[in-house]
Amino acid sequence: MISLFYGIISYLVGLGGLVYFMLFVGGWDFLPLHINSRAPGLLSHAFFINLMLIVLFALQHSVMARQKFKLIVIKVIPKAVERSTYVLLSGACVILITLYWQPIAGSVWVVDNSLLTIILRIIHIIGWLIMVGATFEIDHLHLMGLKQVFLNYAKYSVTEPLFSEKYLYKIVRHPIQLGVLIVIWATPHMTMTLFMLSTILTIYIFIGLYFEELSLVASLGETYKDYQRRVPKVVPFLKCI
Repeated sequence: MISLFYGIISYLVGLGGLVYFMLFVGGWDFLPLHINSRAPGLLSHAFFINLMLIVLFALQHSVMARQKFKLIVIKVIPKAVERSTYVLLSGACVILITLYWQPIAGSVWVVDNSLLTIILRIIHIIGWLIMVGATFEIDHLHLMGLKQVFLNYAKYSVTEPLFSEKYLYKIVRHPIQLGVLIVIWATPHMTMTLFMLSTILTIYIFIGLYFEELSLVASLGETYKDYQRRVPKVVPFLKCI
């Protein structure tokens, strides 16, 4: 029962952090706090804090996702809540970014055309739909740790999802990351504040995918190598990216 309650709380924190980050990056004016709502201060101060926030996020996401780290974690906590712990800390890191991301003066581009602004807003929303939709294609409840705690509570064993190639995963190998990239770059107003976040996250995504694919090849072998040969990594119709 404790594991089940912990898993539900972790899911709510992880999902809540993700939803607010979606709105935060979009710079929606109805929010009291979004990516462009604060006045810029000292550049060096902002750069250092923002960089540390991304480092914290990257370390949590990358280190906790490694199999060796998981084996260490389940010696300390029940295996059923390992994924929930990852989701909880991911949500916490995302919330920290939304609360403490520091503004930087200046803009990279500003779109004045109302029609183009609407188009970019629609593309931005489509990016989030791609990202969220992709999580359901690979078992959203398992990805977010809920299935593990519910099955554990019901005294059923937990099995890892099988490799499958369907829907968005027929177009690109990593549609979740594709959705995130669309979101952070499809904006009518690219401030320097958002530009720093978008640039660092883009670099992190491609570095992270490199190591993730090494793990997938190691675990799935020729099946995943064949998938790599046939399906682009992130950008549809471009096998090299």
